[in-house]
Amino acid sequence: MTQLTPVAAPDPRRWAALAVLCLSLIVVTIDTTILNVALPTLVDSLHASSGALQWIVDGYTVVFAGLLLTAGSLGDRFGRRGALSVGLVIFGVASAASALTVNTTQLIGLRALTGVGAALVFPATLSILTNLFPDARERQRAIAVWAGTAGIGIGLGPVAGGLLLRWFYWGSVFWVNLPICLVALVAGRVLVPTSRDPEESRLDGPGALLSVVGLSALVYAIIEGPSLGWTSRAVVAGLMLAAAALASFVAVELRSTHPMLDLRLFTNARFGAASLAVTALYFCLFGTIFFQTQHLQFVLGYDPLGAGLRSLPFAVVLLVVANTTPRLVARVGTRAVITAGLLIVAASMAGRVGFTIHTTYTGVLITQCLFALGMGLTIAPATASIMGAVSSARAGVGSAINDTTRQVGGALGVAVMGSIGASLYRHSINGSAAAAHLPHTALDSVGSTLTAAASLPAGTRASTVEAARHAFIHGLDISSLVGVFVALLGAGIALRFLPAAMKVGAPAPIPLQISGHPESPRRDTTVDVVPALSINTEVDL
Repeated sequence: MTQLTPVAAPDPRRWAALAVLCLSLIVVTIDTTILNVALPTLVDSLHASSGALQWIVDGYTVVFAGLLLTAGSLGDRFGRRGALSVGLVIFGVASAASALTVNTTQLIGLRALTGVGAALVFPATLSILTNLFPDARERQRAIAVWAGTAGIGIGLGPVAGGLLLRWFYWGSVFWVNLPICLVALVAGRVLVPTSRDPEESRLDGPGALLSVVGLSALVYAIIEGPSLGWTSRAVVAGLMLAAAALASFVAVELRSTHPMLDLRLFTNARFGAASLAVTALYFCLFGTIFFQTQHLQFVLGYDPLGAGLRSLPFAVVLLVVANTTPRLVARVGTRAVITAGLLIVAASMAGRVGFTIHTTYTGVLITQCLFALGMGLTIAPATASIMGAVSSARAGVGSAINDTTRQVGGALGVAVMGSIGASLYRHSINGSAAAAHLPHTALDSVGSTLTAAASLPAGTRASTVEAARHAFIHGLDISSLVGVFVALLGAGIALRFLPAAMKVGAPAPIPLQISGHPESPRRDTTVDVVPALSINTEVDL
């Protein structure tokens, strides 16, 4: 005889609440790409230097990534809906203030504040979802929708930015966030239930401080490495600070009786291997986006809106595929689906290795749809694997780890692939015959960016632009080869370490059924259960 504790029926509002969570998520993910198309406009409107432009983007990323673990822990401790609401308020207010700035210093500071809001919103959405869907199969479908939404936000950013800049001023890329935040905030108070860690463990202050310092320093060094040089004092100091802070974080967490992050999670194959798979995926994703935006605009000649519209197929394919993965996982298992997904990503990157300046948009379309197919197969089951290894009480920290792997992987992708591409571009353009007759100052400018070639005098522009395009494509080809290696490495790790028959455990048992009718909840319900059914009901996927 096995004693089963009956549970309440699933929240009838759960699918409506999921829509609110996805709306909250999409405003954060759109914001990671929508600003890119406005950067040239900021040069004219705010007289932004190249360094200021970099920090307008990176100030958001560094704070966002650095606060994720702490924000997830705070949500577990004080309530996840509260963390989501506070994050949306901060995000909305900072976005509105960003649209009213008059100089780049103000904008950089407000972008950092926006990162604080994003760090509270992002992990809260996934941790609320995990608690909202106790049934394992429903949770798989919900995570697939969540993952597809995250990808859609990344794909819609350039389109939304291009449309807004065609009709409105540069501040519109920030104003657009405000109504979305308001709708999500109001709907969230009505539809999203609150949840928290029932143990109410005390806050891990030292762990929180060390995680913020370590992750922020690491992301800063990764971002600045390509521009300042990997041996520069600032980058080396950032890496050393990150290593010291993260090593101290590990030591503190191992000794703590109430750690913010239980490091034993990484000994769980489904957690560790899935985290590395997500890191490899986002390494390739952000590295690809970095090159594709420039390729569409400066090699193929599309304007920002045209380039954005030609990125939409990626979002469409990703949404469709991500929502089919629960059925695929049910048939062949998580390991097979994630491995296949990363192999398809590797094939997409391999296709990009063969690009030339004569490659048309058709080539870009094929490779981006292949990438979306591989990402759609990978992201939902990998996320479900990570969250399935964490108790529902600690879902906020589990979600934060999942999000941190994305941010660090993406930052590494831009840094490594971008650095290789920039170095090869610079070497190729400096050695070209077309650039040999340019003045030294002009050569320095063209050698640093492809866009600078377009501003040269008409007499020298045509041949130099052609040389710059060749140099850019050469850098893209070799960088994509690095992406092939990383995707194959991720596929190998998934194949080797993920369990063959993955199980996704529900945090609570399903309601008992007798003769096909749900049993009303009773305190002392005792039934005979066959050995295959355990209290923590699990579904083989």
